[in-house]
Formats: sequence, structure tokens, C-alpha cells
Amino acid sequence: MSLQVENLSVYYGDVKAVKNVSIDFPDKGITALIGPSGCGKSTFLKTLNRMNDLIPSVKVEGLVTLNGKNIYAPDAKVTSLRQKVGLVFQQPNPFPFSIYENVVYGLRVDGIKDKQVLDEAVEVSLKKAAIWDEVKDKLQTRADKLSGGQQQRICMARVLAMKPDIILMDEPTSALDPISTKAIEDMLDQIKKEHTIIMVTHNLQQAARISDYTAFFSKGELIEVGKTKQVFLNPEKKATENYLAGKLE
Repeated sequence: MSLQVENLSVYYGDVKAVKNVSIDFPDKGITALIGPSGCGKSTFLKTLNRMNDLIPSVKVEGLVTLNGKNIYAPDAKVTSLRQKVGLVFQQPNPFPFSIYENVVYGLRVDGIKDKQVLDEAVEVSLKKAAIWDEVKDKLQTRADKLSGGQQQRICMARVLAMKPDIILMDEPTSALDPISTKAIEDMLDQIKKEHTIIMVTHNLQQAARISDYTAFFSKGELIEVGKTKQVFLNPEKKATENYLAGKLE
């Protein structure tokens, strides 16, 4: 599944939040998007499955292609795009109904009614999200009654049930405790063999721990991108080096 971005700019009204970004995402593995707060990382991430369409003042210029097809083309189907490119938000956002119904929500919207198919999707997705053993005996419990870390993994299972090729994650562990964070990171390490994962994180240690590639943003621009080890240990740009060293620009 090939995802390519060319000369992408995003505006909030007259403010240019993302400036002429071009990047090709490697197939499979984890790409971490790092950079100071307000540098355009999350805005950029949400252009990849058109979540910014929901904000009236946003204007997008440039090209985002998925398998060679422009996702912003007039005939592009946004619902189909979001099945292929799932998004996990910063704050866990389970729906106020059962664990089971949370996981199969997208499948039901897709018209799937076969109980055997739905049951299998629930088990497979919850196992992939590393939470099956914790919830298998209480699938009818409301998902929003679980702990924050469990809720986030239920949200992950909901995305995984749609079998997306690409998973976008906007600081998925920032609201979680260290134990829940490790559970999410271990899960990501497993599923990155099957999915392309693009993750915004402010946690540089996390980026260094779990990502295969790192892209550094500053002031709306993509400054540097490469294999994580190379970016962290031998950055090409002074701005990257300064940010990783904790120096303010």
C-alpha cells in the first residue's frame, strides 16, 4: 500500500499551518512524526485520511496519493478512504455501548450482519490489540467504563476490525500511564508487520524505541526524514540536532 505526499500545504483560513511537505511513506513499519507543539504534525496527519474536511476553515493544496490515486480527487470516496486509512485519536473515544458493539461498529455500517463473521472479527481484533484476555468474558460491558489504557486498545481494535492498510495515530499514549503505554507499544510492535503505522508523538524516547522511521517537523515544514537510528544518532540538519538535544529554536 503506497502512500505518497507531494507539495502538501494546509491552511486554517489565511494561516499556512503545513508548508509544501513532500514525503513517501515506507510500506509496513512505524513512522514517527516528531517536532515542537504547534508545528503542524497533527494537522498533517489528519490530511492523510481527510479528517480536516470536518473543519470549515481548512484548505488543502498539493497531492496525497494512495496506490497512485489522489485521495482529494472530486470522485474520491471519503468513507472508502477511511476504511483503508484508520485513525486513533489522542484521547480514547469509545462509543457509549458494549465492547463488542464498539469493535464491530464499522463492519455493521458496512452492512455486515453475519454473526459468525462479526464474532470472529471481535476476537481477532481484540487479540491484535492485546486486550482479548482482559475482556473476553465481559464483551457486553460498556467500553467507556474501562480504564483509559483499555479504552484506547478497544479503539485500536475498532480500527483493526476494518483491516486498514494504514493506521494513523495522534499521540495515542499521551493520556496513559506507563504500564498502559507499554501495552500499546508492544501491540504496535506486533501489528507493524502487517500495517503501515504513522504516529505523531511528543515523546522522543517513544519514537526512538518503537519507530522504524522518523520525520521531524518544525514551523509547518518537514525538516528531515529517514531511518530512526540515523535521524537520532546522526541527523543531517542542524535544526533536527538542536531539537533532539532539547535546544529551543
